[in-house]
Amino acid sequence: MGAVFEGSRGAPGHVRRKPVPAAALMDQTLPIAPPKKQPLPAGRPREWYVTHNRRLKAMRLAITLLDAGVYLPNQAHNRTIRSAAQRVGIHPPSDITCHMVRAFMRYNR
Repeated sequence: MGAVFEGSRGAPGHVRRKPVPAAALMDQTLPIAPPKKQPLPAGRPREWYVTHNRRLKAMRLAITLLDAGVYLPNQAHNRTIRSAAQRVGIHPPSDITCHMVRAFMRYNR
C-alpha cells in the first residue's frame, strides 16, 4: 500500500500535506485473527505429509530466529535452532529440518 495524501486532490491553491501511511487510515479496533486451519488433502503419499509439516516447522523456526536477531544462515547453528525451538515450545528439529531453516533464511534474503 502506498502513501495516501490527506485533503482533496488537485484543488486550486491547495497545499499538499504530509503523506499519511495507508495503514494508519485503516480501522485498528478489530484484531486480526489467523485463518482457520483446514485439514490436509487426503490420498497423498506419507512422504508428502512429512515434507509438508517439516517445511512448516522450518518456516516457524526461521521466523523465530529472525525475531531473535539471527539474520544470517551461518549464524544459525543446529544448537541455536534447537534452543530456539525449545524456547517456543516446538519439538527439537532434526538435522534435515535445521538445514531447511538455514535454506529459508538464505533464499528469503
